[in-house]
Amino acid sequence: MTNDDIAKVFSRLATMLEIDGANPFRVRAYREAARVLGELTEPAAQLDAQALKGLPGIGGDLAAKIRDVIDTGTTALFEETKLKVPLEVVALTELQGMGPKRVKMLLDQGIQNREQLEQAARSGALRGLPGFGETLITKIIKAIESAARIGDRPLLSAAWPVAEALVLRIRQIPGVTQVEATGSFRRRKETVGDLDILVAGGDPTRVMGSLTEYTEVAEILGRGDTKSSVRLRSGLQVDLRLVPEEGFGAAMLYFTGNKAHNIALRKVAIDKGWMLNEYGLFDDGTRIAGRTEEEVYRKLGMAWIPPELREARDEIDRAIAGTLPRLIELSDLRGDLHLHTNRTDGRESLETVVKTAKAKGYGYCAITDHSQSLTMANGFDTARVRKSVDEIAAVRRAVPGIHVLHGLEVDILGDGTLDLDDEGLALLDWVIISLHSRLTQPRVEMTARVLKALAHPAVHVMGHPTARMLGKREAVDIDLEAVLDAAAKHGVCMEINAQPHRIDLCDLHARMAKERGIKLVIDTDGHTLVEMDNLRYGVFAARRAGLERGDVLNTLEYDEFVAAKGRRGGAKPASKAKAVKPVTAKPAAKKAPAKPRTSKRRAEV
Repeated sequence: MTNDDIAKVFSRLATMLEIDGANPFRVRAYREAARVLGELTEPAAQLDAQALKGLPGIGGDLAAKIRDVIDTGTTALFEETKLKVPLEVVALTELQGMGPKRVKMLLDQGIQNREQLEQAARSGALRGLPGFGETLITKIIKAIESAARIGDRPLLSAAWPVAEALVLRIRQIPGVTQVEATGSFRRRKETVGDLDILVAGGDPTRVMGSLTEYTEVAEILGRGDTKSSVRLRSGLQVDLRLVPEEGFGAAMLYFTGNKAHNIALRKVAIDKGWMLNEYGLFDDGTRIAGRTEEEVYRKLGMAWIPPELREARDEIDRAIAGTLPRLIELSDLRGDLHLHTNRTDGRESLETVVKTAKAKGYGYCAITDHSQSLTMANGFDTARVRKSVDEIAAVRRAVPGIHVLHGLEVDILGDGTLDLDDEGLALLDWVIISLHSRLTQPRVEMTARVLKALAHPAVHVMGHPTARMLGKREAVDIDLEAVLDAAAKHGVCMEINAQPHRIDLCDLHARMAKERGIKLVIDTDGHTLVEMDNLRYGVFAARRAGLERGDVLNTLEYDEFVAAKGRRGGAKPASKAKAVKPVTAKPAAKKAPAKPRTSKRRAEV
């Protein structure tokens, strides 16, 4: 099992225990175990009990339960608690605004699943419950509708390690010559349906057994000599097909492109008097191409089309014309421009984050903790930004060899003003503006709010512009075309946030930005070291949008980047930060002592 799989078991267990009214310290212990496992950089499955006990906050009892989950996919306490709090009840906590306490209240009313909750919300039955006002009920209905649209499709990031593990497992079988994961996974969609794996070569019994005998299989849906289907413990369905080498490329085409793309390809073949299917390209029954995708595309008179573009937009016409874009690669990126530290809600210290960015080979990074309006300890006001000037200067000295931009993620307040005054903004090298609150504003108000914020001369980029959360929260209701027009007018970049549950801007919206000449920024919004590995998911969205290296600002070398972002005006380059007076020269006004640090944030964040 992957670390995320194991962490999910303990996270769900903590939620079940909380709903069941368990001791808060016990709940916290399991939730902390889930966090530690989720942020672990080495596979937990490879650690013995002693090594597991060495992890922060993991004692002997927890280590034993972790081993149970690794070996069997569950543990006795999880199964016992599930009888009292079913998983469909736990799933309610994944809806926006629905924490364990509210779900416990629903459970006491006999509401145990999304269908019952939706019925109660629409019928008015929730109105009598404490805390269930009209605003929350509206959010619940929208969250259920969003979840229904996505269904049970896992995020690409969840399917990624599964596909990697299975492909590696099959590739090691003697005689196997080719193996590829196809479908929406190969097109790098943000969520995937079934995982389709194609294989050429190898003994059919061994090839099919590599899937049906896989330890993560929960149910075998079918097994044959050329195709087998299983459902994994995670719920993901995997279909394995054994195809002949001479038709492997044609099968790859068939199982990768979406339906409309495949229909368009078949039409090109028909116009030439040929037939194209998953077995090859045929002329009067004779296979004339099919061994490779390139062979089929070439025979059809077009260039090979990258899998991410096979969505029946304009890729076939461009492949025929020879005008396909040269898509951006992960290796093109030179820096990560959205990173959080433990100065607000990140997990790691400023120095650790910068050292990690340097170890990844980046030439620069931006530290972008939160501004003050988010409900978290030590959000940055201007006095805190002044202090941060010295902290950034210190980390630049401590970690040479990487340029560190002094940034901030500044909230767009309800009226469109920024959550930091002009004095504070002038101390920053990189200003991200984001929506985190009042996400249900009407379309006209939300659009006007964002347009006002974009016009501020200190702004460099808008972060996760639609504020969506895949499967949990819809995008805000906004005139995105007007927003993009304003960004183009003011020279503001748009972010492709690579957090797997965001991917915001999505591919379609990123393409709209490119068409307007807006520069994009791909970054991780990393709050942990593990999240700093998510950059590839943003690159996948950029590739699906048809973005090239020149469309993305953080593909530039540092000096070019500083020159390019400086054209926006407002913030000063990092090299001028030394001219700022130290914090001791202008002490901040006295204020109440800071509350103890907490990770609690507004429900809408």
